[in-house]
Amino acid sequence: MNFSIPPAYNELREKILDFARTQIAPTVQVRDAAGTFSRELWESCAAFGIQELACSPQFGSRYGEVDILRALFAMEALGYASGDAGLMLGLNAQMWTVQMPILDFGTDAQKTKFLSPSAAGKWIGAHALTEPETGSDVYNMTTTAVQTDGGYLINGVKHLITLGPIADYVLLFAMTNVKVGKWGISAFLVEAGTPGFKQLPNQSKMGLRTVPIGRLEFDNCLVPSENLLGKEGAGFAICNHSLEYDRCCMLAGNLGAMERQLAQSIKVVKERKQFGQSIGKFQSVSNRIADMKLRLETCRLLLYKVAWMKQNGQSALLESAMLKLHLGESFVASSLDAVRNHGGRGYLTEYGTERDLRDSVGGILYAGTSDIQRNIIAQLLGL
Repeated sequence: MNFSIPPAYNELREKILDFARTQIAPTVQVRDAAGTFSRELWESCAAFGIQELACSPQFGSRYGEVDILRALFAMEALGYASGDAGLMLGLNAQMWTVQMPILDFGTDAQKTKFLSPSAAGKWIGAHALTEPETGSDVYNMTTTAVQTDGGYLINGVKHLITLGPIADYVLLFAMTNVKVGKWGISAFLVEAGTPGFKQLPNQSKMGLRTVPIGRLEFDNCLVPSENLLGKEGAGFAICNHSLEYDRCCMLAGNLGAMERQLAQSIKVVKERKQFGQSIGKFQSVSNRIADMKLRLETCRLLLYKVAWMKQNGQSALLESAMLKLHLGESFVASSLDAVRNHGGRGYLTEYGTERDLRDSVGGILYAGTSDIQRNIIAQLLGL
């Protein structure tokens, strides 16, 4: 692996740092407190070119073909400077679990209709996989799609769907052949307003409050045949394919936040004095800083390795599971350490430190819990 960063990536990183500091960070505290999503900020991100990182020139990207390493560095910078893990989650959810599947498996007509407006920020797309009774056992879904005249009749419920309440369309996974289990799952593009498709309101949550999450219901929802993504039964492969990309760039934002936490903590423990010296001189405090640095660098190595593997066309099932587990758990640990380093101020909303902690907890749950990642790792090691 080559750890040098191309000048173009660094230039993009600096531009994103400035964009995030001036356009996103100033309002995150207010939006978090109110639990509101900003469509205006979403469109600003698109105008800057964020969503285009998961697109091709033919359908609107100014960057050329998808470059996962470039996208990783961009998301890392966005996570460092924005302080908005909710917006980061929403962007990555659309870019890597909706746009990339359409780019890789969609027809030209589907790409023109769904991908182009998504990259331009005009449409928002949600990835609808999880169901109320199939969280970790997600492929044992009960949502069905039965072929009929004119398309597929879909019935079922999805929940905990990021961007679900406000999505202009969803990439829906449903059973078209229950007899073959996960190999009978198919993927469909379902537009908001389709009869039988109901989007329920945003649900309040512990963290990640700046991105909406909610329940989707399908009651005899007729989806035209041309909205089938890929072939029947390809849903399992489509989902797995996109999740490896998703974990790279979604977790890159968390890595950026961990880097910011470390920089802020070092500044605080150097400046704050107790008992006649900087608190960083106390071993219990300096040890926390050392642990934060170690977590940051081990997470960075895993993240860059997975991105490098995907960039070179390699499967990264084991590596992405280890990355999801380690970075998710590390972000929680470092967020708690950051609160401790800031002392009482770290507990106050105005400093933003406690928001990172609330947001970090989502990372051990979404896109596969830490428990499930351990199971995947063990299985891939032959246990």
